[in-house]
Amino acid sequence: MPHQATFSANPTPTTFIVNVIHAHPGKQDEAFAVIEQVVRYVAANKPGFLWSNLSRSTDGQTVVNIEAIAHADRVDAFFSDPVFVDLFVRLDAVSSSEFHTYSVGELIFPALPEGQG
Repeated sequence: MPHQATFSANPTPTTFIVNVIHAHPGKQDEAFAVIEQVVRYVAANKPGFLWSNLSRSTDGQTVVNIEAIAHADRVDAFFSDPVFVDLFVRLDAVSSSEFHTYSVGELIFPALPEGQG
């Protein structure tokens, strides 16, 4: 059965990885393809992976991976995997990147129209 994204008023605490990939000139598509391989590998092989959103900047310079994982301690497990590390070596050949781990501090939603909710 395919996964379906749904809204939850009380979501499970989630850790987010935000990976900003600065592609070398003319290498945005290649950087995107490599990070997509990384994420698909993690999704298929690593417990605790929840979802990822991969985006390209419209200026051709960056790719962003916003990834949700169950716990921050999963990051070390990812980087202890030689296949994962090899994929990141390929990414380093076409870009420089930085990533940070975040835990949600506050969820803010749009106000509901009067009479709803």
